[in-house]
Amino acid sequence: MQKISLIIPCYNEEEALPTFYKEVDRVSTLLEKYEFEMLFIDDGSKDKTLEVIKGFAETDNRVKYLSFSRNFGKEGAMYAGFCNATGDYVAVMDADMQDPPSLLPEMLKIIEEQGYDSVATRRVTRKGEPKIRSFFARMFYKIMAKISDVDVVDGARDFRLMKRKMVNAIVAMSETNRFSKGIFGWIGFKTYWLEYENVERVAGQTKWSFWKLFKYSLEGITNFSDAPLKIASFSGIFLTFVAVVALLVVFIRALCFGDNVAGWPSTICIILFVGGVQLFCLGVMGQYISKIFRETKKRPIYIIGESNKEDVK
Repeated sequence: MQKISLIIPCYNEEEALPTFYKEVDRVSTLLEKYEFEMLFIDDGSKDKTLEVIKGFAETDNRVKYLSFSRNFGKEGAMYAGFCNATGDYVAVMDADMQDPPSLLPEMLKIIEEQGYDSVATRRVTRKGEPKIRSFFARMFYKIMAKISDVDVVDGARDFRLMKRKMVNAIVAMSETNRFSKGIFGWIGFKTYWLEYENVERVAGQTKWSFWKLFKYSLEGITNFSDAPLKIASFSGIFLTFVAVVALLVVFIRALCFGDNVAGWPSTICIILFVGGVQLFCLGVMGQYISKIFRETKKRPIYIIGESNKEDVK
């Protein structure tokens, strides 16, 4: 019997977990030909998330959990799931019901009947999201499409069902600076995009503030593109060209009309502008250097505090 492993990263999802578990249990009865493994990753939750998961595990031997020693972030939680999932098929999904478990039968059917290596989901609407957040999200995907070679689709979710060989490829990429949407695209494999309308959270509050999403987008850009470094280089070349032209203009004007004393406000503005561009370029380089620094330390991506799973990796 083939096994389906569900990786469920959880951070303060106490309220949503009962609804999620009930729905997954219902869907599993529709796929009775398959064995199920529900691998909950407690990402250092501060509420009773772990207690709820332990309650599931007491009555259902399909439920396994890994509890982190602290909050390592969703990327670390997903990677821990990939390392410890044992299924022939592996799916990543959120516990807030924005990734509908009811799509699993259709996703499995597509993989088995159409020969795809994975079925990924993307939202065709952003109903319920603030308009400004939706705008910047779309801008991010457009920018990534232009400056990066990886396949990052607008509206893409982390929710996807994969064959074992694809999961093995993800596990092999043990980099500290992780951006899973980019990793999924970088490793390749034949992927089918399943579209669905946005579903709002069943309970609780989103953990992704605008600032966190902004930082996450920067991670994606710097992880899978060197375009910011090229922009910094081209900015330097452009400003050098402008400076040479300005010097020529000043020199020719002095020869032809005499040397008039220019006002200091314009000089200060130019100095501030050039200084700002220099700091921007240094900041861009600093982002890449900091990633190199973090990778060279080779710290673990996650640390497990407790688990009910044998042979934890």
